[in-house]
This record gives sequence, structure tokens and C-alpha cells, in this order.
Amino acid sequence: MAPMRPRPSISKERFPAVFSNFKTQTYHDPSARGVGSHAIRCLDWNPLGTLIASGSADRTLRVWNPDRPNVRYSTELKGHDASIEKVAFNPVKDAELCSLSADGVLKLWDVRTKTCINEIKGLGSAVSLVWHPDGEGIIVGNKTDTLFFIDPAQFKVVAEHAQDVQTNEIAFCWSGKRIFVSTGEGRVKILSYPDLQPVFQCGWEDKPLTLNGHTSSCLSLALQPTARFLASGGSDSIISLWDTKDWLCQRTLIEMTGPVRNISFSWDGMYVVGGSDEGNGLEIAHVDTGVYVHSVKSQTPSPVVAWHPTKYQLAYADFGGLKIIGIDSDRKHNN
Repeated sequence: MAPMRPRPSISKERFPAVFSNFKTQTYHDPSARGVGSHAIRCLDWNPLGTLIASGSADRTLRVWNPDRPNVRYSTELKGHDASIEKVAFNPVKDAELCSLSADGVLKLWDVRTKTCINEIKGLGSAVSLVWHPDGEGIIVGNKTDTLFFIDPAQFKVVAEHAQDVQTNEIAFCWSGKRIFVSTGEGRVKILSYPDLQPVFQCGWEDKPLTLNGHTSSCLSLALQPTARFLASGGSDSIISLWDTKDWLCQRTLIEMTGPVRNISFSWDGMYVVGGSDEGNGLEIAHVDTGVYVHSVKSQTPSPVVAWHPTKYQLAYADFGGLKIIGIDSDRKHNN
């Protein structure tokens, strides 16, 4: 893919005024009639940010053109028989999408042709899905704490790894040599990939280093695009920001209401936001200071959030449907 044109970042001081002037666009899906069975459970942008996929509790899997909010300009991908729990675009192929349903079915789609290229069944009650940064591997995790390693080329499971602790979310480092695993103990494990060995040891205790930042289950993870910070979110309503140089918690964000189900960094890594299935709104924080710079009001809780990969556009779930702030950001960014 062609390299992205660098965009200027918005300073902490300017962000509230600039972002509050951005338009919020609603995407009209006739299936969405408020909260309930249609509720969106996952979102993901493709690498160029020209498409965004949404997966819903009623099995609706849809790929939207963010510039065309009417549903007739979207693509519905049909074939799942259970709630769509995760969607993830291949990080190096703009039109290749994976979707994971609650009944343990993983499907690989070509969104240009609306074709299901391949599928894997029998992954259990699935909860997590992540691509290797080079697009050469996929990891799926389920509620029985088994990690499945999948070869996308053959689209088959090549390894299974049972974990000894409740395993919730998985994230890769950008080199693809390590994974971060959030656990029910409120910790984050740092493991080598693909052999899943602890990367660091606590010298004074002679045991694997884990990041202990939550008083209850750690549910979500996100690595900053610049890789300086790893964010972890817990059922204690806290987002912890870990410095990846010394693995110390630099700050905690405590303005969330309810469990932190999802975390997303802005394209430049300057801002972070969490999603929760409680409360009515989103709180955007400046990463380097922990200062909250903008509040987004919503009609219902917004458990899923996703920043655009190259722009200040924020997608989130509200009232059963998709909304995106900043579709007009290119016109207003430099004003």
C-alpha cells in the first residue's frame, strides 16, 4: 500500500475547540431500532481507513463506506449463525476481513466481492481475535482460555495453547515478536510469539513479570501507534497506561463508568478513549498528561470505540447503531 500522507497533530490546548466543531454522522441501518438484539459488539477500520466493519448481536456483519452513511452504500456479509463478537481487517490487505462469532466460527471475507473465502468452525465460545502485524498469522481466544494459532494462507489451526488463567484480550507488539494477554486476575502477561514464553523476569522474585494494574479482571488492551504506551482496561473502570521501556504504570485514567470493554488510541497516539457498556458518553484523554480534553455524549452506553488509522475520526456504537465523529475533519482540522 502507498505510504500515508503525514497529518499535523492537534495539540492538547486546541483539541477541545477543534474536536467539538466536528460533525457526528449517524449510519442508518434499518435493522437498528435502538438498544437490544442489534447492538453493535465490534468495530474495525481497514488499514487505509476507507472502510469500517461493524458486527452486531443479531448476526449482522456490515462494511460501511464512512463517506456514505446510507445503508444502500454499505455491504452486508451474510453467513454467521450467532452474534458477531469480533471483526478485524488484515493489517496489510485493505479488503480482507476476519469475523468471529460467539459459536466459534471464524470467517475470512473478500469485502470487494462479498465472498466468504474460507471458514474455521469449532473454536468454542470465542472472545478475542487479532492479526499478526504482517498479516501472516491470526490468534483466536475462547472462554475456556484456549488460544488458537491460525495460518491465514491455509486458513487452518496450526497450534492450540491452553492457558492456566482466565484470558480475555490479546494484542501484538508492532514487531510481532511478543503478545500481551489480559487476564481475569487483573494482570497483563508479556509473552514471546509464537512460543508463548515469558519475556521478562522479576529479578528480585525470580518469576515472570506481569503488569498488575487492576483490582479486578483486565478486559481490554491497546498498544499506542508509537509503541511508547500499552493501555489496559479493567472491570474496575480504570485505564492504566504502561511505559513500554520500563513497564511501569505512568498514569491511570479514572473517569470511566463501568467496565472498560474496549480501548483505542488516535492515529498519532496523542489521545486515548475507552468504551463501556455502562454510562452515557465517552471521555477522551490526552495520553502524555492524562488530562481529559473532550466528552462525547451518547444516548446509550458505548462499549465499542475505534479511532481512524490516519485521521481524527472516532467511530463508536450508540443506540444500537454506528456513529462517527469527524467525517468533516479534513476541512476543519487546520482552521
